Amino acid sequence: MGEEKGYLSLVLHAHLPYVRHPEHEEFMEEKWLFEAITETYIPLLDHFESLHKDGIDYRLTMSLTPPLISMLTDSLLQKRYLRHLDKLIELAYKEITRTKNRPKLNKTAYHYLNRFKKSREIFTDYYDCNLVKGFKKFQDLGYLEIITCGATHGYLPLMQQYPEAVRAQIEVAINTHKKHLGQAPRGIWLPECAYYPGVDKILKEYGIKFFVVDTHGILHAKPRPKYGVFSPIYTESGVAAFARDQESSRQVWSSKSGYPGDHNYREFYRDIGFDAPLDYIEPYINPDGIRMNTGIKYYKITGDKTSLDNKEPYDYEVALERTANHAGDFLSRRIEQIEHLDNLMDRKPVILSPYDAELFGHWWYEGPDFLNYLIRKTACDQDKVKLISPVDYLEEYPKNQVCQPPMCSWGANGYNDVWLDDSNDWIYRHLHQATEKMIELATDIDNPAHCTERALNQMARELLLAQSSDWAFIMMTGTTVEYAVYRTKAHIHRLSKLYDQIKTGTVDQDWLAELEWKDNIFPEIDYKVYSQDHQVQIKGECEEIEIIAT
Repeated sequence: MGEEKGYLSLVLHAHLPYVRHPEHEEFMEEKWLFEAITETYIPLLDHFESLHKDGIDYRLTMSLTPPLISMLTDSLLQKRYLRHLDKLIELAYKEITRTKNRPKLNKTAYHYLNRFKKSREIFTDYYDCNLVKGFKKFQDLGYLEIITCGATHGYLPLMQQYPEAVRAQIEVAINTHKKHLGQAPRGIWLPECAYYPGVDKILKEYGIKFFVVDTHGILHAKPRPKYGVFSPIYTESGVAAFARDQESSRQVWSSKSGYPGDHNYREFYRDIGFDAPLDYIEPYINPDGIRMNTGIKYYKITGDKTSLDNKEPYDYEVALERTANHAGDFLSRRIEQIEHLDNLMDRKPVILSPYDAELFGHWWYEGPDFLNYLIRKTACDQDKVKLISPVDYLEEYPKNQVCQPPMCSWGANGYNDVWLDDSNDWIYRHLHQATEKMIELATDIDNPAHCTERALNQMARELLLAQSSDWAFIMMTGTTVEYAVYRTKAHIHRLSKLYDQIKTGTVDQDWLAELEWKDNIFPEIDYKVYSQDHQVQIKGECEEIEIIAT
């Protein structure tokens, strides 16, 4: 086989907001994690195991955000996930009996039973209930480049007037990453791919080599980038920016023109949690009787205009054939892109394809199979394109153009609209006030008593949790708005109360212990990360960047 003409860089952003409620026996929003484990994270790890066993060489980039790492390594949530999975297995057995006179549905019921039982085996026997161990395994084998994110996915452009808050999001994230993955991250998925001029300088302080932006983040950079989105640019600080390729993105993201809309794929919105009789399904939905998805879905998309009631039965084997065809089509289109670019560039182009990891498996049930076929076909069926990580590309091409990207995000309309909308803009005056309180105490208080130090550390946790961009996003999109508002208000209220107690020397130790029990993320956090005098402990590598002519 000849030398490749270009590179494909797949980047999966694995993230969920931190949801953990030990004060409740069951909590509906914790199911977000359980669904993602069963439908996305375990299927991906299962394919990684198979690829390794078969000797397939590949490179994939994944972010594991600190909230997700914290939940995946939490013993309470691990036990609750096993309870959830055991109930799914029990339900699948019942479904085999219930569908015995409907052969097509019965075949799918067996598929789910086998899938759930295998998920349990992988979760318990392979990774000892800690999936981060699985991702670390493939990182250490060289297949995965695992990058970080903001500590709680905080939307950085809307806190840029407080550099202490931005640094806290970055430093706490890196410390969490190092603790669980054994090494510092070389790249970062900026929360919501949201960049503002100057954040790269903070990334540089922490040794970050690259970040990802949406397409316009590079196309609108100044001066205009010589290679468009098919090569990175350096910011003035020397941190590289890679931009999303629109064509490859649309093929996978779009439910209308993209692969996930194929009529043979599983219909997400038809689930037995809504179809089955209430007395039958009641033990497997919310204890309050609220109907919800179980993950057992028997129907395929069927047609663009087919109503949910008229969907046809799903066949996983037929859908699997489609994923192989779509993976081949995706690869052939990347080869076409690269062969076209080969005549226009004096270097090998890189096509960056970033996606939410949960798209694969949760929203697009067959997505992990698509990735598996794509990786195998790229490794075995051609020699024009090679899978690579952004950091690998920088090692091959250390000389890049210096440009200034604009403020940008990958949200609708490309800027701050999604997180600064009529539905959610009220949160920022409270977040800013909370940030100022945190910076004030962190700067003013040195060597506090043990109880005060605990309270200050808890203040830092509450601020980080309140800053999660997920809450503003949920308010704007109109899903579980009540919960998002509750979380924002609850964390700000707790921070304000702690602030008042610290200022007056009246810390309620029983209440503080309750908060530490409820909001126990980042157990090693040091409140001094918010001090105006804080010295960055994670020093970046002082290396000179090489610049190409504009």
